[in-house]
Parts: sequence; structure tokens; C-alpha cells
Amino acid sequence: MTLLHRTDGDGWVDCACGRRHWGRFGAAGLMLVDQGNRILLQHRAPWSHEGGTWALAGGARSSRETALQTALREAAEEAAVDPNAVTPTHSWLEDHGPWSYTTVVAHATGVVHPRAADRESVEVRWVRLDEVADRPLHPAFALAWPALRDEATRRLVLVVDAANVVGSRPDGWWRDRAGATARLRDGLSALAARGLAARTFKLPADVWWPEIRMVVEGQARGVESAPDVTVVAANRDGDALIAAEASRAVDDRPDDHVVAVTADRALRTRLEGVGARVFGPATLLAVL
Repeated sequence: MTLLHRTDGDGWVDCACGRRHWGRFGAAGLMLVDQGNRILLQHRAPWSHEGGTWALAGGARSSRETALQTALREAAEEAAVDPNAVTPTHSWLEDHGPWSYTTVVAHATGVVHPRAADRESVEVRWVRLDEVADRPLHPAFALAWPALRDEATRRLVLVVDAANVVGSRPDGWWRDRAGATARLRDGLSALAARGLAARTFKLPADVWWPEIRMVVEGQARGVESAPDVTVVAANRDGDALIAAEASRAVDDRPDDHVVAVTADRALRTRLEGVGARVFGPATLLAVL
């Protein structure tokens, strides 16, 4: 078992709420969900703040980290979770002004062998979602748990009508449709990596890391997939394929948030008919 890990974020903050919180630059933790609808909980060491309770592996952010980076690092240090086996889905922010805590929700998409990896953990254990509330939880985690529980297994699937989005702004796309579509793909890839604000598509939580499916047709059919963006080429009817992709996403994981982006009115009706929510290109372009 390793010694405690130190960063420049270690330290207490006197918060506007009247309490002291750990983390000079805020703090973050990882809520890891597996395919058996279990989450990974940490039994906190007796000497730690709220010792003896159960919560998520987490800790203070350093001045050079994002909340996601902190959550992954802390889970690796405290529970031996391999960051490469984790795919973030969304995060929740508790913002007190001078201090904040971010809960990063992620799915285990690789092999995870958790264990108590440092002195801050007495034990780490997979716990079924419906049994979490039965344990003596860290008070802040207990307050957040109902909202966390509701969204725990959900993901955001974003289906993009590439031709419609590209054609929605007069930037010269007609001179090179494939090039314009590739630029859209690259923008979507960057968006998927950094995450998008939940309010963009009127979703709960704070940030979502979407799974993106971009449907292309015509002269853009040669555009290939990129990290976090699956490009699907339509041989004939692009609208039919977009509706089929949305329908498949809804059918595969009915609890997921499935959002489609298009301005085509007839297609919008088809998409809403299969259970997707639909937004226009301007909403997406505003966050690219």
C-alpha cells in the first residue's frame, strides 16, 4: 500500500456555506458504474474527514488538472482503477463559489480490478445501485445520491445529420462538401473529448461526454470516423438511415438520452416518432 499522494491542491478552504472543504482548487471524485449496475464505493479510513463512511474515490484538484483528470487520478491512486478502462459519461457540479466538487460518472468499459491502494481506503467494493443507500454514506454523497442514482446508467447518444448541419451556414461548403463534412467531424470529435454543457440539450447534470454518430451522404461518403465520432454513410436515403440510427440507439439502451440534430421538419417528425429528442443545427454549432 502506497503513502498518501500530495498535490498543490491539498489544503482546506473556508467556504461561504460556513464549512471547511478539502481542496484549494476544488475537488472531484469518480462514480464508476459496471455492466452489473453496480458502483465502486470506497470505505473511508477512520482518520480521514467523515472517516468510516462510504463514498467515492476522490480528492483535491491540483492547479493543473481538470475535474475529469482529478477524478481519474484519484481513482487510480485510491482504488487501483486503470483510467484506460474507464469511459466518462457525465458529471455533476456542486458549486459553492470559493470551492466546488465535481462527481464524474463513468462506465467500466475495460477490465477493472479495484482494491484499497492507499491509506485513505479501508476497503473498496462494488455495490449494487439499489443497495447503496443502505450503507453509512458520507453526508455530502448521501445528499447527492438520489440525483446521481437517477442518471447513473444513462449515456448521451448524439445522432447528427451531417448534410443538414453543414448546409445550415453559408461558409462555402458547396465548393468542398467532403472537406466541410470532415471539419464538422473534427469539431464533433473535439466536443466529445471535452464534453458539452448539459443545458445545451436541456439535460440533467452539468457536463455530458456524448457518443456521436454522424450520418453522411453524397459527396461526403468518403469521410471516415474519428475518435469518439462514428461516421455512417448512407447509400441512398440519408434520412432513413438517420432515423434508423436513432431508433437503434433507443432500442439498444432505452434509458439513454438520444438526441438528434437536424432542421429537416419531416425528418424531425420521424425522429421524434422513434423516441429521440431533436434540436436544430444552430444549437450544436453554438458549442463547436
